[in-house]
Amino acid sequence: MKKYVLIDIGGTSIKYGLLDESEQLLESHEMATEAHKGGPEILRKVEKIVATYLEKEELVGLCLSSAGMVDPDKGEIFYAGPQIPNYAGTQFKKVLEEKFSLPCEIENDVNCAGLAEVKSGSGQGAEVALCLTVGTGIGGCLLINSQVFHGFSHSACEVGYLHLPDGEFQDLASTTALVEYVADLHSDRPASWDGRRIFREAAAGNTLCLQGIERMVAYLAKGIANICYVANPQVVILGGGIMAQQALLGPMLEKALEENLVPSIADKTSLAFAHYQNTAGMLGAYYHFKSKHP
Repeated sequence: MKKYVLIDIGGTSIKYGLLDESEQLLESHEMATEAHKGGPEILRKVEKIVATYLEKEELVGLCLSSAGMVDPDKGEIFYAGPQIPNYAGTQFKKVLEEKFSLPCEIENDVNCAGLAEVKSGSGQGAEVALCLTVGTGIGGCLLINSQVFHGFSHSACEVGYLHLPDGEFQDLASTTALVEYVADLHSDRPASWDGRRIFREAAAGNTLCLQGIERMVAYLAKGIANICYVANPQVVILGGGIMAQQALLGPMLEKALEENLVPSIADKTSLAFAHYQNTAGMLGAYYHFKSKHP
């Protein structure tokens, strides 16, 4: 049976595992990225993961998902923020194929999450889907007929940088922004708060936490509406750890979106929450690989 190594490189952790041709995830693991050590160290970790699997498995492909801006044709990172120094220019495809004599493909992590959702998750059957990942920042992916729309230079849907009247989208509507805002309202340090605590205390009647959530929803709705006016998606899929709070966020976001969209668009735009969580990047990396190696 054909087996594939899946590796999802994030700023905090590297998730990896083994998948068979029936799309059964046989195992999955996680290790610290140690992003501060830079691109060369991340490449070394990836090489070690692959080498370890090759000691016991016969593999047919290496499927990678990564933070940063990825050129999926060249198989390399062409831009990364300061959180991962010396990451831009990392040639995963070239290095891994030469070292292991196996086909390798790499795609951006948010694009991979979007692929997973339209192929077998919350966006199945959608002709046009917008997938947003809300976390440290806000990542975006536009999929047309289950294919990622990359744009002219592989930089389409970098929606976190959208300019709203009060600042950039991700500086206003991300989980990071929520935590910083709520901590400030409590005259506290952001390190003392996280999304889970905020929603827990809001449910217990903390009005400052609820105020922070309402602010985040308002900015999310404005950003999403702006994208909808351009891309006209059939479904907007929301992912990221904070979206586990679907029971509260769902009705609030639907109401806010209606207020920010004209009825002719609002009525034809559905809101969904991501089906996949921790495995989205890995599974999407496999779908991307199969699109190039049917």
